[in-house]
Amino acid sequence: QLQLVESGGGLVQPGGSLRLSCTVSGFTEEDYAVGWFRQAPGKARRGVACISSGGGVTNYADSVKGRFTISRDNAKGTVYLQMNNLKLGDTAVYYCAASTEFVSGCNDVTKEYAYWGQGTQVTVSS
Repeated sequence: QLQLVESGGGLVQPGGSLRLSCTVSGFTEEDYAVGWFRQAPGKARRGVACISSGGGVTNYADSVKGRFTISRDNAKGTVYLQMNNLKLGDTAVYYCAASTEFVSGCNDVTKEYAYWGQGTQVTVSS
């Protein structure tokens, strides 16, 4: 059974850092792209970053470029989101999602990701 589990969320002050982890299980091959999405209260879920199956392609939302870094360790079946210089506007529930639809690359279109984790809360507050 396909399963994604996020961890690493929490409360952090502005300017601080967190690293989110997404552990993926149930895929027989590492032939899937992974995206990180976030949803703040009352707002739509939006893409934050994504990484291709081989890790060679990454894409970021403009709002997090230069602050967030996505990476993956296929041997561990884990995708990371390193978040630095966190801002109040980064507060949201963060979800990881997997897609087998991409031949290469990835994007931030939620409907192209069939498998989702349960989410982890990130709160940036002073």
